Amino acid sequence: MKSKTFSFPFISLLLLLFVVLSAAKSYDFFYFVQQWPGSYCDTRRGCCYPTTGKPEANFTIHGLWPNYDNGKYPHDCDYENLYDATKIEDLLPEMQTKWPTLACPSADGNKFWAHEWNKHGTCSESILNQYSYFQAGLDLQTKANILSILEDADIRPDGALYSTEHITEVIKEALGVLPSIECNRDESRNPQLFQIYLCVDKLGKDFIDCPFYPKRKCSPEIEFPAF
Repeated sequence: MKSKTFSFPFISLLLLLFVVLSAAKSYDFFYFVQQWPGSYCDTRRGCCYPTTGKPEANFTIHGLWPNYDNGKYPHDCDYENLYDATKIEDLLPEMQTKWPTLACPSADGNKFWAHEWNKHGTCSESILNQYSYFQAGLDLQTKANILSILEDADIRPDGALYSTEHITEVIKEALGVLPSIECNRDESRNPQLFQIYLCVDKLGKDFIDCPFYPKRKCSPEIEFPAF
């Protein structure tokens, strides 16, 4: 029986494919993003409460997103390992509270979580599988209780205006790392506190100094609307 031989171009193609697939699943850090539901809903687009009911008045998770140090990010890394709610059944009650959907039409959250895992989470599966990915997000939200941090500094969701710089300083003092503040605009086009970005290590456990943040601008003073 003749042994099979492979040409150099074929071997080179396999090596290239291996490098591309490996790179697709690598990353340097995470963005952990929390959003204020009052600001999500108080826009011209509006919002819809999930089928489980109105979420609590607290910052909720938007996502845990792998990123590269060079400013780019991986996405949609594994079409063979898509979201499967049966793998995280015991996390779902906590996710409905801490990671709810506010998109319209009203939904139970699975479409939102599927998007987060399929686009972002699959790129971290070399370290975090689907269960540990969502668990990491829930744990980080507990560590970074933004509303409690702000209210301890008398920054409350009461519709008043607050200094963006002061909000940033208060969160940095509490967590030891510099956050990034993202604003959106209400129906009257007034700037308001919308999202808080924090950077997390590759294991999804500890907050770190961020290599960079997306370029976003907020006014010196922003509204913190009620929800």
